[in-house]
Amino acid sequence: MQRLRRWYAWWRTHAPRIRDFLYVFFGLLTVVLQASTDGAGWNFTGWVVLTAGVVSSVALLWRRRFPVTVTLIGVAAMLVGGIFVPLGLALLTLAIRRRDAVLAIVTVLGYVALVANSTVAEDSFWVAVFTGPFMIGTWVAIGAFVGARRDLVASWQDRAERAEAERELRAEQARLGERARIAQEMHDVLAHKVSLIALHAGGLEVNPAVGPEKIEGSARLIRETARQAMEDLREVLGVLRTDTSVAGADLAPIPQAADLERLVADSRAAGVTVTSEITLAADVPLSIGRTIYRIVQESLTNVHKHARGASTEVVVSGGRGEGVTVRVTNVRPVAADSLLPGAGAGLVGLCERVVLVGGRLATGPTEVGGWRVEAWLPWPIGRESETATPVGVDTVSPADEGKR
Repeated sequence: MQRLRRWYAWWRTHAPRIRDFLYVFFGLLTVVLQASTDGAGWNFTGWVVLTAGVVSSVALLWRRRFPVTVTLIGVAAMLVGGIFVPLGLALLTLAIRRRDAVLAIVTVLGYVALVANSTVAEDSFWVAVFTGPFMIGTWVAIGAFVGARRDLVASWQDRAERAEAERELRAEQARLGERARIAQEMHDVLAHKVSLIALHAGGLEVNPAVGPEKIEGSARLIRETARQAMEDLREVLGVLRTDTSVAGADLAPIPQAADLERLVADSRAAGVTVTSEITLAADVPLSIGRTIYRIVQESLTNVHKHARGASTEVVVSGGRGEGVTVRVTNVRPVAADSLLPGAGAGLVGLCERVVLVGGRLATGPTEVGGWRVEAWLPWPIGRESETATPVGVDTVSPADEGKR
């Protein structure tokens, strides 16, 4: 089998030159035989036939680069000396290369040259008239078949290559989209946990004389929050290493609307005054519940970073058919500096999440100097829809958004 493969590879490399040699050899052979058929020996006519045949046969070496020119040389050889084989081989190559008006014109010229050369012998004129189309047409038909087959194979190969390239492009886009989604998930989860840790540590720093019990409780909360953050980070990094996450299946557990009370309780344990009013039915769709959770989580994370100690109100209400309204509002913070730096990507991610489910998002400062995040999410009547047409997004200017 290996030997056959080597022979096939060798043939594919040298086949064009071998065919050129065979074409020229076969053309010269027929020319010599035709020129030597005269019993009187080599006369002037025989030398003319031989010269025309040699020129048209040797010209076949350039039949690929100049197929029309080589075919016209064959037509001239046919007209002068009645040399048919070089003309037929040139027509074969021309039909392989192109099948258009040029081929039709050159074919007609070859037929005319065949008939015109036969006028020297009256008994062969009508034979050439009736047999010429079959003689010329056979070479053209074979060449057209070979050329059409090559074009078809080339189109199949091109289609297969384009399909493979498109498949790789779609796979790469899917991987990039998945990794971007995982990065957003990492930001939503870890930013909230780290902000809680910073809030607990800041409380101990500004009030070191709270007593050993308070210090022990805060240290325990910091330790537990740090452990949870490390577990979340390990899960996300594990997905990035294995690259097997499909539609978030590996990013467990998926937050839901039922986890809002726990989320608010964590902020209260960190010392933030949070009041909540959550009135939602138990059958909130998963996509809507996940988005509600992320809105509240990102809003509380921004409170931890930029408005620590500010009283915050979380209101979540709505039902099937009327949609869900989520509003997180904090009063003007006492401290001006931030515990943690902000990348400015949190509200951008919220906009994308809200638009994805077909809702609206509005963020900006309040009249009394606080900050408000308000969103409306659709909750259609009937079966849940994971995707919806974006209704609109109302956001503040980039300068105000960068503060968060």
